[in-house]
Formats: sequence, C-alpha cells, structure tokens
Amino acid sequence: MEATRNGAEDSSPIFYLALDIVSTTTTVPKMLSLLLLGDRLLSFPACFLQMYLFHSFSCSEAFILVVMAYDRYVAICRPLHYPVLMAPQTNAALAAGAWLTALLLPIPAVVQTSHMAFSPVAQVYHCFCDHLAVVQASCSDTIPQTLMGFCIAMVVSFLPLLLVLLSYAHILASVLHISSREGRSKAFSTCSSHLLVVGTYYSSIAIAYVAYRADLPLNFHIMGKVVYAILTPILNPLIYTLRNKDIKAVIIKVACPRDPGHSRGP
Repeated sequence: MEATRNGAEDSSPIFYLALDIVSTTTTVPKMLSLLLLGDRLLSFPACFLQMYLFHSFSCSEAFILVVMAYDRYVAICRPLHYPVLMAPQTNAALAAGAWLTALLLPIPAVVQTSHMAFSPVAQVYHCFCDHLAVVQASCSDTIPQTLMGFCIAMVVSFLPLLLVLLSYAHILASVLHISSREGRSKAFSTCSSHLLVVGTYYSSIAIAYVAYRADLPLNFHIMGKVVYAILTPILNPLIYTLRNKDIKAVIIKVACPRDPGHSRGP
C-alpha cells in the first residue's frame, strides 16, 4: 500500500514551538543576568521554582516528541484512519496529557530537595538551578536525592526514546513496502523535521550526560547543561520554519534574487 496522508499536518509542532519559547524564559534571563551583570544572587523560593519549571518543560519536550512520533506513525502506516485516530480533539488531549504528566513528575524531587538543609547562602556551582547542582550544594546527605534525580532522568529520557524508536521501526517497515520512489520520498519528507528535532534533543542530552560523567573540570559540566538547556529551543524553531514552504520560498527569493534582465524575453 502506497497511500500516505498528504493532508496530515502534524499540529504537535505548534505545542512544541510554544514549549521552546516558554522554556527558555525559565533559564535564559537569569543566565544572562549572571554572565553579563554578575548578578549571582537568587532566593531559595525562586531557585526551587526555576528548578521545577526547567525540569517540567524538559519532561514536556520528551513527551511531546512521543506524541509527534505517534502522529507520524498514524499518517504513514494507517493513513486512511488518520482523520479518526488523530482528530484535533485527540491531538489536543495527547498534548494536554503530556503537559500534565510533565508538570506532576518533577514535584517529588523538587519538594524533597527543598526540605534538605542548606547554609544561609548556598553556593550553587551552575548558571541556573539544576536539580543535581542544588542537591550538591546542600549540607544533607545527597545520595538519596541524586539517585531519585537519576531515576527520573532515566524514565524521562529512555522511555520516550524507546517509544519514538518503536514508532519509527514501524514507519521504516511500512516505507520499505512502498514500491515507488516518489512515495518513499514523500514518506521520509513527512518525518524529516521530527527526526531532526529528536536528534537535536537527544544529542544535547548525551552531551550533558557525558560532560557530567566524564572526569572533566566543573566548567565543562556546566557547559554541557547549558547546551541541553539552550541548544534545542534555539534550533527547533529554525528546523520547523525551514520546513514551511512559504518561508522557504521567501528565503530562496532573498538569497538568490533573479536578475530582472534575464526574466524578460528578447
């Protein structure tokens, strides 16, 4: 079967791009204030709020990527059922479920971290209030909170990745059964922007993880987290913008203007 849902425009990128815009507001303003103005002070309530929002939005990104992968799976593998399985109400419900889960998941870690003992002026060796950095600044035993944070990170990182890979395994099997080159090209084009976003997201996670686990100076650990916090929100709008045909046409027109003299006949 060579049918793919031509009109199946994934509406999840709208949620994802909105998420990128909102997520940067949790870390970038304070980060710029720290780096440019040297403002190193942040109250404990503001720090825990920033921690909660940053990790909630990070979880949301992973879950929205799963929703987008499922959308692409239905569009390519079950195109005739797409209007029923991925109706606007279903898309909104899946996105809302991803957001709700992400809002609830970090609460235990943040609440328990807030109950740890800290000195009146705690030194957090980071440019924003990452969970592990705040835990390491505590005077309490850090092992239980470190393990909790690690377990949550594994669930948020690897479970969504497994579901995304499962979706694309089915997509690949379906595409290989398409006989025409045009049909295969159209199917891969449908998934290209999502694959780029998934690659960017998990590459930034890998950089942050390697920077943390490797025997590197503290500044490298911080830079790994900064890449994770900033790289994906910056690149995702570019990826989805360049996928828009109207915007691509404008960019090509500006970058490669035609000579009016060549457009007229003799």
